[in-house]
Amino acid sequence: MASQRVFPLSCVVQQYAWGKIGSNSEVACLLASSDPLAQISEDKPYAELWMGTHPRGDARIIDNSISQNTLGQWIADNQNCLGTKVKDTFNGKLPFLFKVLSVETALSIQAHPNKELAAKLHIQAPQHYPDANHKPEMAIALTSFQGLCGFRPVEEIVTFLKKVPEFQSLVGEDATEQLKQSMSGDPAAMASALRNCFSHLMKSEKKVVVEQLNLLVKRISQQVSAGNSMDDICGKLLLQLHQQYPGDIGCFAIYFLNLLTLKPGEAMFLEANVPHAYLKGDCVECMACSDNTVRAGLTPKFIDVPTLCEMLNYTPSPSKDRLFTPTRSQDDPYLSIYDPPVPDFTVMKMEVPGSVTEYKILALDSASILLIVQGSVTATTPTVQGEIPLQRGGVLFIGANESVSLKLSLPTDLLIFRACCLL
Repeated sequence: MASQRVFPLSCVVQQYAWGKIGSNSEVACLLASSDPLAQISEDKPYAELWMGTHPRGDARIIDNSISQNTLGQWIADNQNCLGTKVKDTFNGKLPFLFKVLSVETALSIQAHPNKELAAKLHIQAPQHYPDANHKPEMAIALTSFQGLCGFRPVEEIVTFLKKVPEFQSLVGEDATEQLKQSMSGDPAAMASALRNCFSHLMKSEKKVVVEQLNLLVKRISQQVSAGNSMDDICGKLLLQLHQQYPGDIGCFAIYFLNLLTLKPGEAMFLEANVPHAYLKGDCVECMACSDNTVRAGLTPKFIDVPTLCEMLNYTPSPSKDRLFTPTRSQDDPYLSIYDPPVPDFTVMKMEVPGSVTEYKILALDSASILLIVQGSVTATTPTVQGEIPLQRGGVLFIGANESVSLKLSLPTDLLIFRACCLL
C-alpha cells in the first residue's frame, strides 16, 4: 500500500508573556476550534502556533496508521515527500516554520543576520545564536496588525529630532547635524549619517536614557492631561511602549523606524538586517527555520547592541515601500501568492466564497502545510482512503506532488493559508 502523504497535524502553542490573553488571542481561538479537548485559560497568554518541525515545537501527526509520532520524525524517514529540489537544497529538512502570532505587548527591537553573519555568531556565542541559518520572515495580517519596519525617510527623522528635544539629546548635536547635511548628499553619506545617529542613541548610558525618557513621558502626559488632543501617533505609541517596558531605550526607536498598520491580507517581508518589531495584532508568519535574532531593546532577553548597530541596513524608505504585495494567480481567481526573494518559503492565501462547493489544492513539487483560518471542509486525495475533516484551526500536511480536494462543509467563505517552498 502506498505510504500516507497527506495527514492532519496537532501543532504546538507557545505561551510567551507578550501574547494575547485567553479567547482574545486568535491562536487560542484556532486551537479551541480545531481541538474539542483543548481547555483555554482566560488568564494566560497564547502567543504563537507553530506549524512545522522545529525541535522546540515539532508538530504531532494525527493518524494512527503512521508509526512516527512527529512530523520531523516522519520527514526524516520519508525524504521524497519534500520534493526533489527541496530535499537536495535543504539537506532533507523542511526549510520553513509556519506560525500564527497573537501579539498583545511589543516584541523586541530586532533584526536577523544573513547566513554569513549567522554562522559567525553561532560559532562565537552559540548560547545566544543557536544555529547557523539565516531567518528571513514574512508577516501577513489576520487582524489590524501594527509593527515597526525599516528606517524612515531621513526627512521624517530630522523632523522628530527638531520636535522631540529628549530624542535629539540622546542622538547628540554632532550626529544630528551630520544627518541634516546628508539630506543633500549621496545615498552612501546618508546611510553613514543614519548609522551614526542610531548608534549614538542605542549606545547611550542607561541612566541618561531613563532621565530623557521620563522627561518625554512627563511632557506628553501633561499635554494629554491639559486636554490637548493626541493627534501624534508616535506620542501615543511612546506612552504605550513605556508602560510595557519602562525606561527602555527601545521606546525611542519609534522615531527612527517606519510605523506600519497592516490591514487583513497586507504583508511585510523582513529580509536580513532590516530592523523591526511587532507591536500588536494577529498575523500569519512564515520564516526560515532558525532561532537567530539580534535584539537591542523592548525585551528582557539577551541584547547585543554592537552587533545590531553594525549589521543593519541603513537605507531609508517610506513606510509604503515596506508593504509586500502578493501576486494574483492567473489560473485560480481565489489564490494570492506571497513569494519573497528567498528560497526558503512562499505563502499562498486562498479566499474561497461559500458559493463554491469544492476547491482543488494544486499539487506542488514541495511539501506544504495548510491552515484553515475560516470555514470548515472535508479533504480528500487520490492517495488517501476516506476523508479528513478540517475545522477552523485545522492544519494539514501535504507531501510533494499530492493534490487535495476540499469540499466545503457549510456555505460559508473559506480563508486558507498554505506554506511551501517554490524553487
